[in-house]
Amino acid sequence: MITTLRSALFTATFFVTTAVMSLIGAPVFLFLSQQAGVRYTQLWGRVSLLLLRVLAGIRLEVRGREHLPAGPVLVAAKHQSAFETFALLPLLVCPTMVMKVELLKIPLFGAYSRMTGMILVDRMKGSVALRDMVQRGREETAKGRQIAIFPEGTRRASGAAPAYQPGVALLYKGLGLPAVPAALNSGLFWPRRSFRKYPGTIVIEFLPPIEPGLDSRAFLGRLETAIETGTDRLLAEAAHSARPPPLPAEARERLAAMGPG
Repeated sequence: MITTLRSALFTATFFVTTAVMSLIGAPVFLFLSQQAGVRYTQLWGRVSLLLLRVLAGIRLEVRGREHLPAGPVLVAAKHQSAFETFALLPLLVCPTMVMKVELLKIPLFGAYSRMTGMILVDRMKGSVALRDMVQRGREETAKGRQIAIFPEGTRRASGAAPAYQPGVALLYKGLGLPAVPAALNSGLFWPRRSFRKYPGTIVIEFLPPIEPGLDSRAFLGRLETAIETGTDRLLAEAAHSARPPPLPAEARERLAAMGPG
């Protein structure tokens, strides 16, 4: 009952705060620089993290910051919930995110996404969309920005079988930059398509970078192995903690497949 009430309070406050910040931030996006707009979105991310901690009892622990360079890089992160769409923003240098173009339909959010140089992908355009993504990636990294992408393209439940898409390999090859894999366990505490938020600690772990220059198959293999191994480790850590969150069926099956230890 308490978890339900806290989840409801956080959800209501999160949406109200997002709407208010969107309205009062309009002058930032309309009249100041793109960089100022990006810093404002990072502020929104920090405020959202604060609300999540205070109202829902969910904290963020970040590991492996030393693997993030100061300059342009491709960050390829596991995607388990809506959490990482705002939680990653304050962690990166002038970040831009690869996003589906459908998000432009969200009032204000869509317009601000364009103004802050987010990389929008129209999946209906097939290979043309991928070429546009690479070109936009080059434009934004030329400004010194760091790119975040979810290589599976959509949220996957904790423990679900991986489904990596070729777009991340195309972007990696086209940019010629190192790629930093990022593992996480957000789906245990903020499950996708669920109203309830379970108290605990979400961990985002940045892993050793993959150097540029690999062919697409080798890159995808190393990326998937790094992210999935790291995510499995975080799943097991949370499941065996003093106060484990409820585990979805996929997570229980994955733990059983991993075996003891």
